[in-house]
Amino acid sequence: MAGMLRLVLALSVLSSLLLSCSAQTCSSFTFTENRVFSSCSDLSQLSSYLHWTYDNATGKLDLAYRHGGITSNDKWVSWAINPSGNLQQSMTGAQALVAFPQSSGTPKVYTSPISGYGTTLAEGTIDYNTTGLTATLQNNEIIIFATLMLQNGTTSLVHLWQEGPLSGTTPQTHEMNSANTNAKGTLDLVSGQNTAGGGGNSLRRRRNVHGVLNAVSWGILMPVGAIIARYLKVFKSADPAWFYLHVTCQTSAYIIGVAGWGTGLKLGSDSVGVEYKTHRALGITIFCLGTLQVFALLLRPNKDHKYRFYWNVYHHFLGYSTIVISIVNIFKGFDALENSVQDRYNDYKNAYIGIIAALGGIAVLLEVCTWFIVMKRRKAEGKMTHGVNGANGANGYGSRPQQA
Repeated sequence: MAGMLRLVLALSVLSSLLLSCSAQTCSSFTFTENRVFSSCSDLSQLSSYLHWTYDNATGKLDLAYRHGGITSNDKWVSWAINPSGNLQQSMTGAQALVAFPQSSGTPKVYTSPISGYGTTLAEGTIDYNTTGLTATLQNNEIIIFATLMLQNGTTSLVHLWQEGPLSGTTPQTHEMNSANTNAKGTLDLVSGQNTAGGGGNSLRRRRNVHGVLNAVSWGILMPVGAIIARYLKVFKSADPAWFYLHVTCQTSAYIIGVAGWGTGLKLGSDSVGVEYKTHRALGITIFCLGTLQVFALLLRPNKDHKYRFYWNVYHHFLGYSTIVISIVNIFKGFDALENSVQDRYNDYKNAYIGIIAALGGIAVLLEVCTWFIVMKRRKAEGKMTHGVNGANGANGYGSRPQQA
């Protein structure tokens, strides 16, 4: 019995040690060369940690930035400060420390002022006087050491950290998944509090709203309105109900679509440096075509007007063009979504593909039915015309009475 208790105790101690190792934080890390920092923070993204000692009186900031997961020589890492203090636009104007592995074993490290998203992190002088800039690579982790002179009285700052691929020795643009876009925050140098400020949930929610509004309006309601106009008007009993259904559907699509377009503009303004040029250009084109369709409704001539034929050509061309471009742009929107939750958005994408396929199948079925009805109606009208002519007799003489 005593032996069993000792075994249980030993297993408990071993489990505790394993759990403590797996839950290792920045405070348990020991630097070589007797480096010691007064504060540290486990950063929220990209397996990164920040250690620092700050002298508030002089603005002297001694720091060590650790970035794990470096298993090859094709990845760069960086830590930066944004002097503007704008968390939402933290990349533009950031002052960065950059490092990447080299074949010699010692990482290359340098400073780089960042003008905006898509820059290649070119080497250059930053706004902060920097000394003691070095980097090490140990246990698949790059550590950047530096001393920065901040403005006197600085107590907090907006900082960001990042990783990306290398092409030779040239850093390339980093990915745009949530781990990368949310690798930023506000750091209190005195208290040591680090507030993650990616705003990922809010941004993702607005992206969802933008996508749903546009998919429902331009991508679903607009095609349904076109189907109503093309096929229901063949049935005489549906006139003029088809017209009011068509107008209601397309007007609703336009109103909701404008709301979706507006959320897209807001997303663009809040994501400086992040551009989806094709998606944006197609969105502007769709809005313009939809607006022209609204004006076309207001300028619709009567059926017997001499310009009605040209109006019909204009209206149909713009309508079908808007639908085709909208569907293409919706898929462009799916492609622009975050990689980290791509499986979730793939479900949305597959659902939309199913809806479009169903609408396409309904359109094909109605096309066959309406052509059958039209051909049958023309055949009946032809027989009626032939019957009327036949009633007059052969060569036009059959209706005449016989002469006495």
